[in-house]
Amino acid sequence: MDRQQALQRTAWSLAEIAEKTGLSLGYLRNEQRAGRLPIKRFGRRILVLEEDLRDYLSRGSAKGQSVESSVRLS
Repeated sequence: MDRQQALQRTAWSLAEIAEKTGLSLGYLRNEQRAGRLPIKRFGRRILVLEEDLRDYLSRGSAKGQSVESSVRLS
């Protein structure tokens, strides 16, 4: 196993989440501002921890739809 494989992804940017899920960046920013999508700030950089993202995706929308099963993050 090389070093790249040994290091697993633990956080994602909003842009990366938008690309992987098909949700718009604006929607994700609104969810973050409303407190529904927990973030961590590192200077100006905003990251979402893997565990928080999985929890958020499993909750789904107000209509009860989950996108977690159709999204592969790794």
